[in-house]
Amino acid sequence: MNILETKGLYHDFKGLKVLFDINLEIKKGERHAIIGPNGAGKTTLFNLITGTYVPKKGRVFFKGKDVTGSQPEELVRQGMGRSFQITSIFSKLTAFQNIRIGILSKRGIRFNIFQYVDDMEDITRETEELLRQINLYDVRDVPAGILSYGQQRSLEIGMALATDPELVMLDEPSAGMSKEEIYYAVELIRKLTENKTVVIIEHDMDVVFSLADRITVLHQGAILASGPPQEIRENQAVKDAYLGEAEE
Repeated sequence: MNILETKGLYHDFKGLKVLFDINLEIKKGERHAIIGPNGAGKTTLFNLITGTYVPKKGRVFFKGKDVTGSQPEELVRQGMGRSFQITSIFSKLTAFQNIRIGILSKRGIRFNIFQYVDDMEDITRETEELLRQINLYDVRDVPAGILSYGQQRSLEIGMALATDPELVMLDEPSAGMSKEEIYYAVELIRKLTENKTVVIIEHDMDVVFSLADRITVLHQGAILASGPPQEIRENQAVKDAYLGEAEE
């Protein structure tokens, strides 16, 4: 069963064609990586799927429902969570408050009633449990803006998961991390996304091949290949366009 599909997806920016006829199928429960050179259209594809952009042509289906053009907050309510290529945490709020925002969103409670939230013991417990899972409990009261970069990325993954999504969209989760931080991030993603569907944009091929069940390669705005990791490794067109260069 496919949890996510795109059919004939096309997008341009003021006439500059970015994506062409993207037909993507994501099976429920799989970890699916989207790779490709810079400018291939990967983040634009994420933005179309998650409601940041409305496609010029084509449709997006989530859990069998046409969600083309839906607002991001509506997609969150339907079970889609997302992290961003550039860290998008609330830097002036604490780690605890950042995670709590996602949990409040899941429960349909608006941010502007924080004065009452401290009395909601179950929300506090749930927030603290997720902070423990992402190893940020000890810095729960530290403003997010002064956490280390690796901690900020972990916090953003936690925020994407705080809404308990069925589908998790991760855009370059290891970007800017050290090798040690990348290893930790991979283990964190693997642990926290058990029984969830994950779609990940990633440049680090070690991350891709250690996490992904299937890989789709974008090149010049079109799908060049899609299949299991070993098949993608051995695809000569992929090597010529991207993989050989990425692995040098």
